[in-house]
Amino acid sequence: MPKFLRRLLPAALIAATTLLGLAGPAARAAVPGEVIDTVGTIHWLVQDLPPHFSFKAGRAPQRPRDLGNGEVDGFLRLLIERIPQYRHEFVDAGLPRFEALVRQGQTLCSTLHVRTPERLSWLYFTSLHAPLFSRQLHVVVRRDRLAQFEQTDAPGQPLSLAEILQRQDLVGLLPRGRAFGPRIDGLLQAAGEQAPKTMVTGRGTHLLSMLRAQRMDYTLEYPSVVNDYLSTASAGVELLSLPIAEGRSTAVATAACSRTPEGRRQIEAIDQAVRKLAADPQREVWIRNWRGPHLDEQDRQNLKRFMDERARGGPQIE
Repeated sequence: MPKFLRRLLPAALIAATTLLGLAGPAARAAVPGEVIDTVGTIHWLVQDLPPHFSFKAGRAPQRPRDLGNGEVDGFLRLLIERIPQYRHEFVDAGLPRFEALVRQGQTLCSTLHVRTPERLSWLYFTSLHAPLFSRQLHVVVRRDRLAQFEQTDAPGQPLSLAEILQRQDLVGLLPRGRAFGPRIDGLLQAAGEQAPKTMVTGRGTHLLSMLRAQRMDYTLEYPSVVNDYLSTASAGVELLSLPIAEGRSTAVATAACSRTPEGRRQIEAIDQAVRKLAADPQREVWIRNWRGPHLDEQDRQNLKRFMDERARGGPQIE
């Protein structure tokens, strides 16, 4: 096991990894019963970010079969099934730790990173699928503070994040190191000192707990994440997710790997796996198994158009 993984994983997990192997033959087989010689190991970043990426019983996955079936972990499962030439291991780390390891020269991959111009200096990117409606960012507020955000002149219409950022009476807080897509990131950068402060967080829902405790007036999050948090949180102040006009900022879902020679080979394998998915005659089946009832018709059509283009085109690596 690489030294950097030994620093990240507890001793008990290292021992289990040594004895059992983080990815056994079944995880590498192209078809049941077939074992393929591997060319290396892809180390995937994982985080407990329900409902998009969830740890079963609160434990990080040790093998591909331990992955959940949310939007992100479910698609990662599909990718891994189509990259049998590699072993697949998982690194549970925050975004700042991931970046530090990559900048130190470690080769890691992620399906949790949004492409940004700055990240292109240390990560390769390839596109995975069209953005889904579930990834439309909202402003999250306390119900008892709703009056501060309601638009009396345009009730029911999405809020303007640009206008919220200009208000002196509101205090926002965001997770440090998180990218929200080019549109929102541009607004935050343009706001300068008026932009919400940031802080390093462990779990993605930590800021939601701080919001309930009145540590700030708002944050940005996906409504499905807020709903999942509220379903497991103790009784208390209710949080509301308010749509913003700039909410659908992410242009496309992406995978990323370290900008190293091995990272280049791994992102090429991931890109090829996406094109296999796009050209799969059973594409409707894997899409249905992946998203199930969570996929609305608009998302279905967007996915179809995206995958049609991906199947016809060549590699898309930046």
